[in-house]
Amino acid sequence: MDAYRAAGEARAMALGNRGPIRYNADGSLADDIVEAYWRCGFYVFEDVIGQDELADIERDVRDMLDRAPLEPGGKVDRHGRPALASDGKGGGVAMVRPLSDPIGGTDRNNGRHPAKMHEPKPPSDAPEWVPQVIGGSLQFSDAALRLYAHPDLLRVAAAFNGDDFSPFNEVIFIKEPGLGGSVAWHQDGTTHWDTPKFHKGSHGFNFMAQLYGCNAMNGLWVVPGSHMAQADIKGWCDEAGSDRLPNAVPMLCKPGDVGITNRQAVHGSFANTSRDWRVTINFGFHPRASVVGARGNGIHAPGSEHIIYDEARVRDRSRVLGLAIEARRQRFPDESPYPYGPLEGQSFVWDDAARESLRGYNKLDLGI
Repeated sequence: MDAYRAAGEARAMALGNRGPIRYNADGSLADDIVEAYWRCGFYVFEDVIGQDELADIERDVRDMLDRAPLEPGGKVDRHGRPALASDGKGGGVAMVRPLSDPIGGTDRNNGRHPAKMHEPKPPSDAPEWVPQVIGGSLQFSDAALRLYAHPDLLRVAAAFNGDDFSPFNEVIFIKEPGLGGSVAWHQDGTTHWDTPKFHKGSHGFNFMAQLYGCNAMNGLWVVPGSHMAQADIKGWCDEAGSDRLPNAVPMLCKPGDVGITNRQAVHGSFANTSRDWRVTINFGFHPRASVVGARGNGIHAPGSEHIIYDEARVRDRSRVLGLAIEARRQRFPDESPYPYGPLEGQSFVWDDAARESLRGYNKLDLGI
């Protein structure tokens, strides 16, 4: 495994798909960044988040973890208080057994994780359950909400998905040292593979902002170029003889770096046997044309598999971005807020009432 990681790191650093966010003279995203993203299916934007914002995020993450339940569906945290999201209004904490892969090789998530990952033996003093995903995270963290409206990241979203890009889903991934579970190899998209709408970016992308950075032991791995077609992941793993796909590379990030990953790219992560935390603030966007008229995938918003997304649904879900832009303007008044076209002419107020109105917003997530 050490040799596999080292080889993957070398391949990752040779791809030419990392650096700060840069623009052409006309304000468009730099051509070499666009080329590298579409060639590889992912890119690492370096030094996006400043120290003050990282500190804000860390405070909120520590608070959320302190309020996490002790078991799936648990109603109290370790202090005996009502656990995060235990009121059922929205969002929640997904728990896993230490170092486990609860999804690989099952039919969960529409069967998009067809091969199981290796499950190392957890330490003898490990808890029964550990948090893995905080869902609907913008309703629990003002800092995550503000990051969601980062003007440079939204300019990137427009570059790849068009100025009318559509929201998707927001979570925080937690990989606790020596305990964090794996996420089996998969491609996120489930809707457009066999439709006329399919293209190299039809299922959008995820931003993956790193609080503490990530490495080959605790971070995401991606198969470069695998976003162009639906992959035979089970066949790849069978051919490799293990869960170590030979062409995959790790996403290597420092604190404050933000990865962007095409949702059609094959990606996954191994159980975190390292001594390092990985906390990823994850939020994605889609091309609007891919969402309107599509049937929900039922993964990110239960029941959406019975819904055909229309403009009204997208408009309602986009309200969160308007609140995020206003919340960020209050925290970073010297920045120029991103002018999100679909909300032009609407005004938003960020206060306690607006914060409470976010509860349950994730029930409108637009999963394709």
